[in-house]
Amino acid sequence: MSDRDKDAEILALRHQIVVLERHLHGDRVRFTSADRAWLAALLHPLPRTSLDGLRLLVRPETVLRWHRDLIARRHARRSRPKRAGRPPTIRAIRRLVLRLARENTGWGYRRIQGELLVLGVKVAASTVWEILKDAGVDPAPERTSSTWAAFLRSQGHAIIAADFFETTTLTGARLYVLATIDHATRRIRILGATAHPPRRGWHKTPATWSWISKTPAAW
Repeated sequence: MSDRDKDAEILALRHQIVVLERHLHGDRVRFTSADRAWLAALLHPLPRTSLDGLRLLVRPETVLRWHRDLIARRHARRSRPKRAGRPPTIRAIRRLVLRLARENTGWGYRRIQGELLVLGVKVAASTVWEILKDAGVDPAPERTSSTWAAFLRSQGHAIIAADFFETTTLTGARLYVLATIDHATRRIRILGATAHPPRRGWHKTPATWSWISKTPAAW
């Protein structure tokens, strides 16, 4: 377009604004967010003297305020955290809290928090309480009445069962065997076998089983 055509278009647009203001009878023009952003980006680079000379539906101060709001919202959107609220607790701490609660049914959230501090893990008591609540873990008084099966499941890795029995070999010799089984792995360990066990009443009281296991020289 030539400069003459541009001047003609500007005059036509100015006159249309005058007609629009006449029909509004002093009412305010409603701009959408997209309208404000477009006008602010388009008119902000102009010097203030040029803004004062333009025929606008709003004052130049309003255009400048729109531009400031646009920049502020852009910075706020970029600096907004990815997730609302506090950052989530790392997964390792969550697993450790649930393990302590599962293996120690009499411990409350404050006791668990204290044990974590001993291990060098700094976490608030309220965070421990939220972890237990989200996992559906009942408070300590309600968890102390666990069943025997639940106890074996939680402590199975540290429990072994021992048995003392006698067997006969292919040659007819009678042997006495002391064996244990690991609850977690079901692995059987033969601690010893002998044809002549000690005579200190091993067959009378289970307390002597520990004595036998501590004296392998007798086997």
